[in-house]
Amino acid sequence: MIEPLRRLIAAPVVASLLLISAGGTVLAQDPPKTADPNVTPNTASAPATPAAPLQAPETATPAAPRKGVFFPETFTLDNGMQVVVVTNQRVPVITHMVWYKVGAADEETGKSGIAHFLEHLMFKATDELKPGEFSRIVARNGGRDNAFTSWDYTAYFQNVAADRLELVMRMEADRMANLRLTDETVLPERDVVLEERRQRTENEPGDKLSELVQASLYVHHPYGTPIIGWENEIQKLTRDDANDFYHTWYTPNNAVLVIAGDVTVDQVRPLAEKYFGPIAPRPVPARVRVEEPPFGAERRVILRDAEVRQPSLRRLYGAPSYNRGKTAQAYPLQVLSEIVGGGATSRLYRSLVVEQRLATAAGTGYSPDAFDMSVFGAYVSPNPGVDMDKLEAALVEQLEKVVNEGVTAAEVETAKTRMEREAIFARDSLRGPAMSFGVALTTGRTIEDVEAWPERIAAVTVDQVNAAARAVLGQANPVTGLLLPAPVREAAAGQAGQPSPTPSAPPVSGTSGMIR
Repeated sequence: MIEPLRRLIAAPVVASLLLISAGGTVLAQDPPKTADPNVTPNTASAPATPAAPLQAPETATPAAPRKGVFFPETFTLDNGMQVVVVTNQRVPVITHMVWYKVGAADEETGKSGIAHFLEHLMFKATDELKPGEFSRIVARNGGRDNAFTSWDYTAYFQNVAADRLELVMRMEADRMANLRLTDETVLPERDVVLEERRQRTENEPGDKLSELVQASLYVHHPYGTPIIGWENEIQKLTRDDANDFYHTWYTPNNAVLVIAGDVTVDQVRPLAEKYFGPIAPRPVPARVRVEEPPFGAERRVILRDAEVRQPSLRRLYGAPSYNRGKTAQAYPLQVLSEIVGGGATSRLYRSLVVEQRLATAAGTGYSPDAFDMSVFGAYVSPNPGVDMDKLEAALVEQLEKVVNEGVTAAEVETAKTRMEREAIFARDSLRGPAMSFGVALTTGRTIEDVEAWPERIAAVTVDQVNAAARAVLGQANPVTGLLLPAPVREAAAGQAGQPSPTPSAPPVSGTSGMIR
């Protein structure tokens, strides 16, 4: 599965991975009554009745509240593997994740897609498991598992009952050390990836435009290469390529184990030492990333497709992340995104959707969680019959108004309150903290950075927000992407004489470009 990091879609993009919800957690069921050694008996018992708290003396001073979000406990194994434990005993369930500090942007030139391809192959055979058996065992134990790849990291997760922790940890450690690839498993899976690319990119106009816009935004940096890879390069990937990538990057000293849920650090430590501890570390290459050169002109990518039912427009600006560029702007830019495009009360939504009735959707997206530079983007989808030139002009007018006039102190305070409130809600999640710490630790940040997020957002001032807006939205070289229905004549030709399913789109000013 490909993580659409920094991909701009027609829905508000959450400003911080701290705000990821707990969706997807699967409560474990009793396993089948079988002698299968890979099915762990359910030994959970009712929780003990807690002891009554001691009565504090009347003169005692109340303890100051702990500052933070998830309050994790951490340790590092002797082989260099980082371990993070977030205890949440609301339900007897855990999320178990292993993160590797490698993604599509770390691939060798000419071998695009190998990081995502290896993610697929990690579900094949090991010395202990047959192809596909990993997921079957998780499912038999009432759980769910999957994986995803981004430009900066690759992660594998299982949602299972708390008493299945040892089972999934044993299997995850096994495939970290003992993956066994053959042409009989590798070559058919390569065809699966090629079909995935055809279905998700070639046959999906919105995803295809995202790929083209990304390639136009990053003409030199590897973020311009699609995570799934270019088709002509995927076709040439081999078992040796996968093995080389695996042995280069998949080592405990390049991995982070994050466990969130009904578990304590005292339970996790002996299991981590037992299963991951014996895996020997290996030298890991430096993550060398070229710098994107300055681009002095605006770029436009226009994609016309007969399958388009709802046109859309996106406008992207290069922006700093937590790690690159003017990093101090990362927090003000999150507040700016909330003000300008964060939901139904945002400036763009109120102006373009409610007041002018030009659009069905409008918003912004910015996430500073990147190893290198990030993107600040705005998107909008028109109401039926609205001229795209008019809609684009209205969008640009709103963005320029922010640059020239700024936002108000009241808007900043309201946005910060909403963001801080959502950070509190994130504590109820299992996958939320696992995602937050995994992303942070694989992209060069720390536990303390994640825990300090509410304080740093609270400290943002209106002057900082307006300075960041001028620096980013005031750039003269954004990338604009337009998704439009094909003209009637072109659509008809493409469908062997059938009438076009969408009306003819008006011409859009600018140079039509396509980068593959």
